[in-house]
Amino acid sequence: MVRTIAIVNQKGGVGKTTTAVNLSAYLASLGKFVLLIDLDPQGNASSAFGIDHRSLPEGIYESLTGLSPMKQVIQATAVEGHKLAPASISLAGANIELVNVERREFRLRDTLAEVAHEYDYVIIDCPPSLGLLTVNALVGADEVIIPVQAEYYALEGLSSLLETISLVRENINQELEILGALITMYDDRYKLTHDVFHELYRYFPNRIFRTVIPRNIRLAEAPSYGKPILQYDRGSRGAKAYEKLAREVIFTES
Repeated sequence: MVRTIAIVNQKGGVGKTTTAVNLSAYLASLGKFVLLIDLDPQGNASSAFGIDHRSLPEGIYESLTGLSPMKQVIQATAVEGHKLAPASISLAGANIELVNVERREFRLRDTLAEVAHEYDYVIIDCPPSLGLLTVNALVGADEVIIPVQAEYYALEGLSSLLETISLVRENINQELEILGALITMYDDRYKLTHDVFHELYRYFPNRIFRTVIPRNIRLAEAPSYGKPILQYDRGSRGAKAYEKLAREVIFTES
């Protein structure tokens, strides 16, 4: 049974794409068949695997709009068992162009139905907004991971995100669950990060991952080499944290 997990936070710079890329890569390295969907028009998850999304003839947008079947846009990556549905440059206009499309909130779910049976996990990297692409991800997903940066304004906007998730659950996708909040860019030298941690418990009393992703220069460097952290520097603190996260996610399999 496939598990489809959306990595969501409308705030940018919280480690959302880093989490989507490295969680998906480590799930594959642990023996799972994984599809990563780059639903962010910036295409950073695609470039993290060495794919120049600006020169792609087709990608996930073409699949969402029915121009290309999902199987046709999916590409293999250098990680065994890991595939990617990249973001083509056309994705930038999707929030506007999908508005008048029939079943607009279900486009990702519908196109995923063609291929989902081939995978154990589908990981969706969402854009930093609560627009139509993110709604498509929430409608197509079973679970949500919310990366939260350990900083002063980390919880700003979290209420809007939780409200959106609640609305999708009530009106479209009753199966949608929050798998957990994930603390990213953690630095235990600063009291502030401890404050954020405790504040998060008010929002997610039983849904915070034990794994904490540290601030780590190797994590920041890896995308510029077109590699996930397990291929760039497997011995780094960031790599060990994402491997631990992948194991924690697998542990929650029912």
